[in-house]
Amino acid sequence: MAASAPSALTIDAVNAAGKTAAAPAKPAKGAKAGKVAAPALLRAQVLLDRARFSSGEIDAASGSNMRLALAGFQKKAGLEPSGTLDEATWAALNADQADALVSYTLTDADVAGPFEAIPESMAEKAKLATLGYSSALEALGEKFHLSPTLLARLNPGKDAGRAGETIVVPNVLDIEPLPKAAKIVVDRSDRSLTLLDADGKVLAQFPASTGSAHDPLPIGTWKVNGVARHPVYHYNPKLFWDASPGDKKAKLPAGPNNPVGVAWVDLSKDHYGIHGTPLPASIGKTQSHGCIRLTNWDVSTLTESVGYGTEVLLQE
Repeated sequence: MAASAPSALTIDAVNAAGKTAAAPAKPAKGAKAGKVAAPALLRAQVLLDRARFSSGEIDAASGSNMRLALAGFQKKAGLEPSGTLDEATWAALNADQADALVSYTLTDADVAGPFEAIPESMAEKAKLATLGYSSALEALGEKFHLSPTLLARLNPGKDAGRAGETIVVPNVLDIEPLPKAAKIVVDRSDRSLTLLDADGKVLAQFPASTGSAHDPLPIGTWKVNGVARHPVYHYNPKLFWDASPGDKKAKLPAGPNNPVGVAWVDLSKDHYGIHGTPLPASIGKTQSHGCIRLTNWDVSTLTESVGYGTEVLLQE
């Protein structure tokens, strides 16, 4: 990884931010008012991920997905769902005393690839044997739920392509699998997907992209018809209002950079499903073609918990 400018986001600074139940520190003098210091913000994002209230791509920034995750966590904890990292929320998050950042030694599998650039056109994608990762940095970002930019920032001077290299990563791999969910609720108003158990208790919450004016979310109650992991994608330009002129049908190979990512949860509504994406930073920020998009790691978590017949409520 290329060297970066000096950063407060060291493993010691981020992990030390969780040693107190006091309100997270504010930035240094001159920074914008109301902003939380970067080490505490990063720790909060990792703890939210561990608590199954995903902020999508961990990026050490306070955006809409972070506020959504905080509000969901606060509601479950019996706190005011303000979406801000206040003292009570900080204390509740830090009931998990695990380090937010840990050291990880790259394995042969992490750097094996093959890694290759992904073309833009569907026709060119269809020519590839797989739609895998473009780099080891991208693969590691998905494995540890963070942006490649942040991963590089946490590891100045490190080589992400060398087995045996020890890097700093979010502590997100040792989380217990989710129990089986009884219901999926997708809410267009806040772009969220929530998993509920049979008693209506929240099991997990994820940010989602949920349709557009051209392809609105099909409001109503549906069912899960099945789950496909590592799906092949059959592109039909007739189903896309924004298809490029001259586009033809194409069969795209499986892989994390497939248009539906690493999993497809098929719904009883024809042509609609819940799926991953090759662009995790876009989740909750951009529109979709009617389907419900999650990050690849969040849809993988979802598929652990749902199956044929799971109820799916799509609401305003």
